[in-house]
Amino acid sequence: MALSTQQQMLVEQRVTNESKSAVVAYLLWFFLGGLGAHRFYLGRSGSGIAMLVLFVLGWLTLAVAVGLFLLIAVGIWLLVDAFLIPGMVDNLRHGTRQQATNELLAMGGD
Repeated sequence: MALSTQQQMLVEQRVTNESKSAVVAYLLWFFLGGLGAHRFYLGRSGSGIAMLVLFVLGWLTLAVAVGLFLLIAVGIWLLVDAFLIPGMVDNLRHGTRQQATNELLAMGGD
C-alpha cells in the first residue's frame, strides 16, 4: 500500500523535525570529539562511551607512554569520523522515515 501525498508530507515533516543536524555533529566533533560527544548526539552511545574511556585513559596514562598510543587511536578515530558523520546523519533520517512510514501504514493509512 502506497502513502498518499499528504501522508508522505507528514512523514517528511517528522523526518525534518526529528533529524539530527550534521552541522551540530561537526561542531561537537570539532570541540568535544575526543570525548565522543558527536557519537552520543548521533545516538551511538556505545562507541561514544568507548571513545570517552580511551580518551580519559590516554590522558591518565600519558606519563607511562601507553597513553600516547591511546590518544593516537582516538585521533585516528576522530579523523575517520569526520568522513562518517554525513552517513550517520543520513542513516538516522532513513530510520526515522522508515519508522514514520511503518506507523502510518500500521494505522491503516488514515
